[in-house]
Amino acid sequence: MKTTLLQRKKCTVMLKSRSLIVVVAFCLVFAVSKAQPANSCADLANLKIDGVEITKAVAVPAGTTVPPPYPGALTIGPLPPHCRVDGVMHRRKGAGGEEFGIGFAVALPDKDAWNGDFVMQGGGGGNGVVAYPTGAFYSGDTPALARGFAVSSTDTGHKAKTGPFDFSFMRDQQAYLDFGYMANAEVAGVATQVIARYYAKPTAYSYFVGCSTGGREGMILSQRYPTVFNGIVSGDPAMRTGLSNLAIAKWIPVAYNEAAPKDASGKPQIERFLTEADRKIFMKELMKTCDGKDGVADGMIFDPLGCDFDPAMLSCKTGQSEGCIAPEKVAAIKKAFAGPKNAYGTQIYPGFLYDAGITMTGFAPGLLVLGSNGLFGPYTTATEIDVDREALHASDPLVEPASTNLSTFSGNGGRLIFFHGDSDPWFSPLDTLEYYKSLAVSNGGADKVAQWSRMFLVPGMAHCGGGPALDHFDMLSAVVNWVEKGTAPDLVIATGQAFPGRSRPLCPYPKHAQYMGAGDTQDAKNFRCQ
Repeated sequence: MKTTLLQRKKCTVMLKSRSLIVVVAFCLVFAVSKAQPANSCADLANLKIDGVEITKAVAVPAGTTVPPPYPGALTIGPLPPHCRVDGVMHRRKGAGGEEFGIGFAVALPDKDAWNGDFVMQGGGGGNGVVAYPTGAFYSGDTPALARGFAVSSTDTGHKAKTGPFDFSFMRDQQAYLDFGYMANAEVAGVATQVIARYYAKPTAYSYFVGCSTGGREGMILSQRYPTVFNGIVSGDPAMRTGLSNLAIAKWIPVAYNEAAPKDASGKPQIERFLTEADRKIFMKELMKTCDGKDGVADGMIFDPLGCDFDPAMLSCKTGQSEGCIAPEKVAAIKKAFAGPKNAYGTQIYPGFLYDAGITMTGFAPGLLVLGSNGLFGPYTTATEIDVDREALHASDPLVEPASTNLSTFSGNGGRLIFFHGDSDPWFSPLDTLEYYKSLAVSNGGADKVAQWSRMFLVPGMAHCGGGPALDHFDMLSAVVNWVEKGTAPDLVIATGQAFPGRSRPLCPYPKHAQYMGAGDTQDAKNFRCQ
């Protein structure tokens, strides 16, 4: 591809702008044609890119392992030999004199091992940390780096000081913008330049894989930077955090408080709302009603949308005290799981699924085991809520990925995969599903959308993993095969520690895994998507 003088000037202007990334792939062709390849990893420390400071470029030996990113996660590695490049973009003094800048890292496999592709891994929580760029998220048994992908990660423009949910950076407008939507695209542009210099040729295909905040980031990239990535995987996206928090921190606790026991001062004790016996009765009836709809009772509900369970069947009748749940508790559960509605009866945020993981414990406990504290502190003790008032400022258009017109993304061959845990107690899988279904209106109908985007529900899975689920699956290969080979993911095989030796197909909406009636029920090959 040849470049004219006008095209070169256009690239120069854009490379000096904070909005350069939309055309960075085009500009990169010209840049690579003029650049000398880096002879060694250390040479990348001298790479000059406007607005970028390379702080380190070191060769990492084979066998390196990465500690678990969070309690309960697995150690990542051993990794193959690679070059790790660290840097900062747009370093500056911001609000309160605090230093800001978009930190990033790029991991480059040995030159003879690079497969020609690039993977960017999404963040989590409020970001603020440059995670090790391994590309281990939802890539099955082998991280992207070990498969030959170049991989990048970023803190999206700030440093977390108090933990993964430190949002104090938002007082600085530019830091808010970087976190909201700008940083990932900019880092992708710089990463592809680093890659091109090291290997002396541009990236063939670029991918983004993320969950939670990373899932939201993937959606943002498909909507605001539709030509940067060829394939995107968006898991359990934190797409409407304000409204989700309204649901889980206010609506559900208020519903439970109405029926919870009171302390001596008259305050509801939400942690005593349900007894362990109540939960056992509830889950026994739920699983009896819906577990076997997929052809086998195995502790998992693979057809959650076909689950016709109604908690009202558990309500104690007059004079009944065993094997049932108090009517006021049942009413509270139904109200909680139905999701918040305003004074006009309009759904403000979707409800939640009745699923196998709603009584799980852990970091983000299931919605039937709320303690006295939530993720961000003590639950409210209120017994009433003004949803209209609470919802008034709960949305943030700057951060939320609401746009459904993805004609440029899909028109350029982009492929977008969603997945969501059915027992996610933080972000309702029904919210992601509603967004996916709404794509049909703006993009030519459901059949057209299915040609470039698919949605997978994961039975039993909590937020991005965990729960009584098969939460180990390879969405990276699914999107790569779709982009590069034209093979759409008609199913993705899942396994998990919760059910050793078991495999199941995850099926794209509206299909679900159904046992074929013969063969080992532990083996995915004996299930079909229907």
